[in-house]
Amino acid sequence: MKTLLNLYRPAHNALNFTRAGDWLAPLLLRFYLAPVLIQAGWNKLAHFDDTVAWFGDPDWGLGMPMPELMAGLAASTEFVGGIFLIFGFAIRWISIPLMFTMLVAAFAVHWENGWLAISDASSWLANERVMDAAERLEAAKSILQEHGHYGWLTGKGTITILNNGIEFAITYFIMLLSLFFTGGGRYVSLDYWLARQYGYLNNK
Repeated sequence: MKTLLNLYRPAHNALNFTRAGDWLAPLLLRFYLAPVLIQAGWNKLAHFDDTVAWFGDPDWGLGMPMPELMAGLAASTEFVGGIFLIFGFAIRWISIPLMFTMLVAAFAVHWENGWLAISDASSWLANERVMDAAERLEAAKSILQEHGHYGWLTGKGTITILNNGIEFAITYFIMLLSLFFTGGGRYVSLDYWLARQYGYLNNK
């Protein structure tokens, strides 16, 4: 055990130099999430009547009460939150409503479809819905190969079926949860410079 510890300590200490770049991870999380959220919010705002109808309809939509308010809150949270992420402003605060939005999306919209965002029958996470989609995908390919320009249709990528599971929403939630604890990071965020300016930055 002592020999292992003697080997571990210098190896661990050698990694300490990477702490100088601890600002990079939250920066990359912010820049990854920002365009996703801005686009999602913009789509809802640009087609607001359709968004409200989908939020409120109990048959083919979410069946939420006060759909105008709920749609407006979701759209503005995503759009404004994405902009805040770009500039690194109020990151821990804006992460809270964004996380809530992701949880609502995961459990109110995507839950019944399982985990996978894209149908992949080879995945150990594939459910009955995904397995059924594989049969339909093969049938679609067969029809297109026989009657369509299959080479042209697949020239920019393969044909697949969207499963619309919770994968993306939960992934975004976890990324936002990380930002909730770390904040926007040092140097490349307004939060960091405001904290330096007004003297409430701890140990930085």
